[in-house]
Amino acid sequence: MPFPSNDQASKRMKLKWTRKTLSDLVRLHEFLVPINRKAAAQTVQSLAAAPTRLIEQARIGEKLEEFEPRDVRRLLIGRYEMRYEIRQSDLYILRIWHTRENR
Repeated sequence: MPFPSNDQASKRMKLKWTRKTLSDLVRLHEFLVPINRKAAAQTVQSLAAAPTRLIEQARIGEKLEEFEPRDVRRLLIGRYEMRYEIRQSDLYILRIWHTRENR
């Protein structure tokens, strides 16, 4: 029986958001709203939509060795960094922040 390719395996992945990630999106939105309401909405919408491409290509992000043996990766989305973890058929979005934040 042939094994599925990485592409086939990742197509079955389920995207899951952690509470911390959801609070990150709220925090980013609240920070941007006083500056530019429209840009705040667009930024949060693009960050929320970005992980859908991970379902097709889960290993596209840079693997972060310091989290071994976990498969934690980072993906840059414009000026924002998204950290996510691959666990079997689940893809957890762990955190999102602006790259200029002190993290």
